[in-house]
Amino acid sequence: MTESSRLSAVRASYDAVAVDYARLLTGVLEAAPLDRAMLGAFAECVRGGGGGAVADVGCGPGRITAYLNGLGVRAFGVDLSPAMVAVARRSYPGLRFEVGRMAPLDVADGALGGVVAWHSTAHTPPGELPAVFAEFARVLAPGGYALLAFEAGGGRRRLDHAYGHPVDLDVYATPPGLAADRLAEAGLAEVARLVREPDPDETGPRGFLLTRKPPSA
Repeated sequence: MTESSRLSAVRASYDAVAVDYARLLTGVLEAAPLDRAMLGAFAECVRGGGGGAVADVGCGPGRITAYLNGLGVRAFGVDLSPAMVAVARRSYPGLRFEVGRMAPLDVADGALGGVVAWHSTAHTPPGELPAVFAEFARVLAPGGYALLAFEAGGGRRRLDHAYGHPVDLDVYATPPGLAADRLAEAGLAEVARLVREPDPDETGPRGFLLTRKPPSA
């Protein structure tokens, strides 16, 4: 599958599931204290580092964008799926959501205080992660933070049905050490790492990496 056909399949799949995805994920974050702890630490780091806008890339229906906004972070969302962006805009009309890709991002060099990729690299083949992480580093201001949430493990599984709809998706799990190495190669130094056991409805452990772009000399 070429990059363009892969992205088209991801976009079409999430356009199809957008409304049910948002409905089924309602309350999930509220029941995940460790996930919230990582988001809270990220938000505190961004605020302590001087603030700056935060891009929630692969924002889906906007729940992480809205949560970060509630923590005092100026967050906006970007998603490949127009249907997901439409749901986010309806759900959180006071926040900014845009249709776009993770790489390239329509953001100037060094413009952001933070980037969050909350399970949004799940459909990115491992060989394409360096380019995505390099884009995160490009848009971060010196001293800015990036938070990555992902399925910890290895391998690829095929997903043909999800959230009550047919889909056309490959899902990749990533070893935390490999993700940390790729982020470091992009210029993002590890600050903290968390791996938690899966909840009953999850397919595997969940990993979280908080990284930082080095401050200016």
